[in-house]
Amino acid sequence: MGGALTRYRVIAWIVGVALAVLVLIGMPLKYAFDEPIVVAVVGTAHGWLYLLYLAATFDLGRRVDWPLKRMLLVMLAGTVPFVSFVAERKVTRELAATAPTRTPEPVGR
Repeated sequence: MGGALTRYRVIAWIVGVALAVLVLIGMPLKYAFDEPIVVAVVGTAHGWLYLLYLAATFDLGRRVDWPLKRMLLVMLAGTVPFVSFVAERKVTRELAATAPTRTPEPVGR
């Protein structure tokens, strides 16, 4: 699960930043200053990155046995600005709290 969680966390942040740039910089430039280049570039990148986010969320959800509704809600978090950050933090804390603790083995045996 550790690798799946790390992949999910990284892509959640990347998708969140791309969406924030799109909404906070790209959209005002497009509609207020008639400069659509940021929307064209970042919007396309966000679309492709969102597909990776969906795959990472699905992978993590299957590994930790989330119900379908939970998985879909986490997947939708990548479509609303800043919600992917909140979802990532909540998922990470929840999985850290439920992770089994490992007892170290004695040295020299």
